[in-house]
Amino acid sequence: MEKACIDINELVNVFSNTHGSIYQSDKLNCFYVDFGGKFARFNCLSLQKLKKVVEDIDIEALLLNTHKADFELVTFNGCEHIYLLSALEIIALKDLLQGTFTMFKLNHLISDCLYRLVY
Repeated sequence: MEKACIDINELVNVFSNTHGSIYQSDKLNCFYVDFGGKFARFNCLSLQKLKKVVEDIDIEALLLNTHKADFELVTFNGCEHIYLLSALEIIALKDLLQGTFTMFKLNHLISDCLYRLVY
């Protein structure tokens, strides 16, 4: 999906780091991951699956294995996107996804506290 097809004003930046950003579209009920030169659309479940796949990559084993290159293909069933990432890019994507889900939890905690104050 090209950025030009999406009204960037309708997207909410959930979390960003120096390597990428994750945006939320309330209008389309989806998320956009801007990482590694790719702007990919994910629904909530797919974003959770991507996080799990990335977190399950053992960076230490990847770096210590002398028989393989330090790259990993990142994809999962039902996903139309494939990422070919170096070890450093995997760490950056882990950071991006962890930051995003931390923002989701923080938003939930704040909403819960405000709800308790009102009711």
